[in-house]
Amino acid sequence: MIFPLPPNATIGIVGGGQLGRMAALAAARLGYRCHILTPERDSPAEQVAAAVTHGDYEDPVVLRAFAEAVDVITFEFENISAAGLELLAALRPVRPAPLVLRISQDRLAEKKFVSRAGIATAPFASVESFTELRAGVARLGFPAILKTTRLGYDGKGQALLRGPADLEAAFARLAPKPFVLEGFVDFSCEISVIVARGADRAMTAFDVVQNHHRAHILDLTLAPAPIARAIAADATATARRIAEALDLVGLLAVEMFVDRTGQVVVNELAPRPHNSGHWTIDACPASQFELHIRAIAGLPLPPAIRHSDAVMKNLVGPAETALWPAILATPGLIGHLYGKREARPGRKMGHVTRLFPKGGLPGAADLATALFPLTATFERE
Repeated sequence: MIFPLPPNATIGIVGGGQLGRMAALAAARLGYRCHILTPERDSPAEQVAAAVTHGDYEDPVVLRAFAEAVDVITFEFENISAAGLELLAALRPVRPAPLVLRISQDRLAEKKFVSRAGIATAPFASVESFTELRAGVARLGFPAILKTTRLGYDGKGQALLRGPADLEAAFARLAPKPFVLEGFVDFSCEISVIVARGADRAMTAFDVVQNHHRAHILDLTLAPAPIARAIAADATATARRIAEALDLVGLLAVEMFVDRTGQVVVNELAPRPHNSGHWTIDACPASQFELHIRAIAGLPLPPAIRHSDAVMKNLVGPAETALWPAILATPGLIGHLYGKREARPGRKMGHVTRLFPKGGLPGAADLATALFPLTATFERE
């Protein structure tokens, strides 16, 4: 039995990015302090946390000192050391468990896990050599996507293979090896579900959302997704099944495709708060970040309900960050900046949410108007 974490206890967060920042803000509202572990100086999360340890995710001395300063530990992204997290788990409770991290940080292990649970994924093949790559495309066909099994996000670590001429260059360019080859899914839309699961096995899931990407980076999230109820129910049931199979304590985001026949196909898992759930901060009584903190702290989980429909727009790179003054001057736009010093191309600097009455989410033709002054960036889609 897990007893609730008392007020003023300290939650350790491995990782210093914006997800850790927003989790720390949610934790503070619930009466907790947060202590960040990150190698980065002046990270977004440490700017709002009670304490920070700067050090390597694999340094035993750093890890032990960090563990001694906190009461429970979680992580805010997957590109950390699973071995380091296992060391931490020997010293303090870690939620989600290190095994969940090991599965989710390896695309091949992730797909095998989901497949073993009887859930559909894109067809895939393991690739450790150029010979295996040729055999994989012979079986899966073109187009296909070659991905690194680790360290990939926002389109990094992958290559689209349109034909045989693309194989050699993609195999040579991508790193680190090994790879996973994915067959192409002819999808009608991309969706995601975020589910919270407590130590008492209670679960609650936010409404299914639809995601639109630009240059492989999430651009827009529509909540709720404009899809059939039966498809939404299938997607939610799928996310719940995966959370149970993982014996998750915490939050899980499941990214999925809906193919042309209406079948839900799992793409990727993220056992932590997710970019496609940022709308919940403004549109829900309890956000994804609050549910994550509640789950790892052993608190009761409130229902993951929304009081409004919402559209979330990422602010990426210098051009969209430069719109910040206009965003603040526009009634109805709710802006969030992450405290990053440098607005590099492709870097997520913040996001903007616009709320609508339930049932009042605008159609695609009206989204540009709804997101003014972001109209110019939206119309480039």
